[in-house]
Amino acid sequence: MKTIAIVGTFDSKGTEYAFVRDIIQGLGLNTFTIHSGVFEPMFVPDVSNEEVAQAAGADIHEIAAKKDRALATETLAKGMEMLVPRLYAEGKFDGIISFGGSSGTAIVTPAMRALPIGVPKIMVSTVASGNTSQYVGTSDVIMYPSIVDVAGINTISAKIFTNAAFAIAGMVKFEHIHKIEKKPLVAATMFGVTTPCINYAREYLEKEGFEVIIFHATGTGGRTMENLIESGFFDGVLDLTTTEWCDELVGGVLNAGPHRLEAAGRCNIPQVVSTGALDMVNFAAIETVPEEFQDRNLYKHNPTVTLMRTNVEENRQLGLLLSEKLNMAKSPTALILPLKGVSMIDVKGQPFYGVEEDQMLFSTLREHIDRNVVELIEIDSDINDQKFAIAAAKKLIELMNNKK
Repeated sequence: MKTIAIVGTFDSKGTEYAFVRDIIQGLGLNTFTIHSGVFEPMFVPDVSNEEVAQAAGADIHEIAAKKDRALATETLAKGMEMLVPRLYAEGKFDGIISFGGSSGTAIVTPAMRALPIGVPKIMVSTVASGNTSQYVGTSDVIMYPSIVDVAGINTISAKIFTNAAFAIAGMVKFEHIHKIEKKPLVAATMFGVTTPCINYAREYLEKEGFEVIIFHATGTGGRTMENLIESGFFDGVLDLTTTEWCDELVGGVLNAGPHRLEAAGRCNIPQVVSTGALDMVNFAAIETVPEEFQDRNLYKHNPTVTLMRTNVEENRQLGLLLSEKLNMAKSPTALILPLKGVSMIDVKGQPFYGVEEDQMLFSTLREHIDRNVVELIEIDSDINDQKFAIAAAKKLIELMNNKK
């Protein structure tokens, strides 16, 4: 029989958790309860808060005595992150669910993020309708809005809690085994304005016997890919869309952080990199664009996304950034430049067409790339030309074959 871990503060929200526990057990599933609160629980859990604290090298009684909410949250979150993956590896549960406010969410989601992708995980939270990136990270945690506070069983909370319990039960009980032939895995990055390129490359790679996993270069996508590369999922990386660096440099909304473009080189995974969509910084609706950029070349991509053309100086800095990251590589690495445009709207007749900007980017890369580390390839086409895409795919295959 499958088992669902129910995790949370059984001291302050014991009634609510008992309600959910009974629903799940009524559906024919076992439950495995983990207490993440500071004080004595309202019912006896399978795993005590003392065990959670011990996993973080702390004593729950000392934590309680200090009455420091921030310290308690930090310590219990650390303990959960250490303990829960171990319990899963021991076969104690098949899926996990929790309920809470901002503190409860902060305590449990690090543990959920530490579980393998594919393990069902639901966090019913009062903060689920806002910015949840700090809770979800690069995982597949499902954030479920609680609508009302997790405080008592009432007309609304009873329905929300029941639906959440049914959702986790369904994910655990029903399995679809989709058999996929084991093939070498390639990670690829794509944006709307580089889609034709990646589609051409993907089709070629698949014909050659590879499976291609595509990441949307929206900040979260880049971070997720870097994390999975670090975890050893991929045999090669086709990182043709490095646009997230524009947002990191200029202050756009889709940055992937300062460590983007490091994992493949550090982990000795062959990579082919390009300058896809380095012509644009991303903002939300046009009225949200900072005042300092109002006189720049802005393009209303849709009602909620506004693009800003990177200027000459920004392209110089982007060239320096990419050179720095690629020169660190310990893996077979190639940089391939599309000399006639880095995106769908950076070609003649399109709004971001910029010969001067692109030339600054390319010349900076030529000057600063370490040719002893990075192979530099230049293609006389735009990035979405089939010729460019196939050349990039062939080069990646070559690098992967040479590594064997």
